[in-house]
Amino acid sequence: MHIDWNLLLTALGLALVIEGLPYVILADRLPAMLAELARRGPSAIRLTGLLAICCGVLIVWLVRG
Repeated sequence: MHIDWNLLLTALGLALVIEGLPYVILADRLPAMLAELARRGPSAIRLTGLLAICCGVLIVWLVRG
């Protein structure tokens, strides 16, 4: 199995850019949003994470398919 390190590191870099965007764009509203998410509990956090994973898998499947 051959690992394309260039592609892997590019994907990691893009993931970090996308993960960092809310902290830059929504810096004023982010604390309130995080507090609301914490109030909703673990099931809401899991559902949000699962939805994000499903969207990511779908995007990769569509692009790479």
